[in-house]
Amino acid sequence: MKKFLTLSGGFFAGIANGLLGAGGGMIAVPALGRAGLSTVESHATSVAVILPMCLISAGMYLARGDVSIADALPYLPWMLAGSLIGSRLLPRLSSTVLRRIFGVLMLWAAWRMFAA
Repeated sequence: MKKFLTLSGGFFAGIANGLLGAGGGMIAVPALGRAGLSTVESHATSVAVILPMCLISAGMYLARGDVSIADALPYLPWMLAGSLIGSRLLPRLSSTVLRRIFGVLMLWAAWRMFAA
C-alpha cells in the first residue's frame, strides 16, 4: 500500500504541476505524509521533488512559446528570497502550525480556482 501511495502520489502531483503550472505540492505533501514521513519531512521532500517537475514543465512551456524567460525574470529574485526565508522557517515551525498554514493555502487556492 505504501508503494502504491508513493507511485500514485508522484504521478498525480506531476499531472497537477504540468496541467496547472502548480499544485503538485498539494498532492505530494499529503501523499508523503500517508507514506510515513513527518509533516516537516513531507514539506521538505515535496519541495525537493517539485523542483525537477517544475523544470520539466517550464521547459515544455518555453519550448511551446507559452512563456518567455523575460516574463519570469521580474519575479525570480522575490521567489528566491521567499524560498530562502521559507526554508529557514520550516524547521522552526511546529507540525500543527505548518499544517494550518498549508490548509489555509489549500483553501485559498481552491477559492481562487472556483472564483476564476
